[in-house]
Amino acid sequence: MAYQLQEINRRIQLDVEEFLAECDENYAQRVSLAADRILGNLERSPIVLLSGPSGSGKTTTAMKIAEELQRRGVNTHAVAMDNYFKTPDRRTAPRTPEGDLDFESPLCLDMELLDRHFRALSRGEEVLVPKFEFARQMRNDSLGRPLSLGKNEIAIFEGIHALNDEIAGRHPEAAKLYISARSNVNEGAVLRFKGTWMRLARRAVRDYNFRGTGVGETLGMWANVRRGEKLYISPFKGRADIVFDSSLPYEVPVMKNYALPLLQAVPEENVRRAELLELIDAFRYFEAIDPELVARDSLIREFIGGGSYKYH
Repeated sequence: MAYQLQEINRRIQLDVEEFLAECDENYAQRVSLAADRILGNLERSPIVLLSGPSGSGKTTTAMKIAEELQRRGVNTHAVAMDNYFKTPDRRTAPRTPEGDLDFESPLCLDMELLDRHFRALSRGEEVLVPKFEFARQMRNDSLGRPLSLGKNEIAIFEGIHALNDEIAGRHPEAAKLYISARSNVNEGAVLRFKGTWMRLARRAVRDYNFRGTGVGETLGMWANVRRGEKLYISPFKGRADIVFDSSLPYEVPVMKNYALPLLQAVPEENVRRAELLELIDAFRYFEAIDPELVARDSLIREFIGGGSYKYH
């Protein structure tokens, strides 16, 4: 699917608030359809596995699906699989071709603990969901939270490796979703903005705002992030019962306010300068949208801030 640049700019000029509301309603309908499929699988399993590459909006989408299920009377818990990272052992941890720690590798996850927890939750038993402290690069089980599932309760486990063979392959009965910002923006037949650029812009803005990571560093990691997607994420998306497009037609005009100045400030000697200039140039085709007009519960708020959801 591709959005049309002319239509985006036309809608912004005609009635930007109506445009935003319509896009959000279309997204809400996708959430509702996902909830339908999950409920249809509840008799088989109370576990939902939600995967997708970096910058897909997995966390917000998981919370929105949980809200929709709550509205239908099904108590739902969203669990970030990042908390199941193992404390890295630098002697044995997976490495990138460049020799750095490969945090994109599924070997960083405690697959055995996830397997035990899925089985225990399906039997109605209580588990202790661990807590990974990213600032200290360690798992701290003392900060874990207890979780058990009663009748008509669901746990949504979201993470980039949720559909991996070592997780979904062991639990084919679980409901499975794959989420990504999949839509390009075209001008007629000409590609103006790639879906992967949407995810890069999301991640660059989020990391700068909330993780203390400069855009240059994010760009430096992006090649390994994309390598990890091709090796560890995309090969398993065929397992998904539901494929969910998390892109929004209004997001590039909103992100223009945040991503463009950050990207323009990257030093000229950056090794990804050529792609960077191509991305910077692409923003010029879009009318800007005032971020204040964006709903507080919009998925885009996960990346630009000011939203109604709490992210850990």
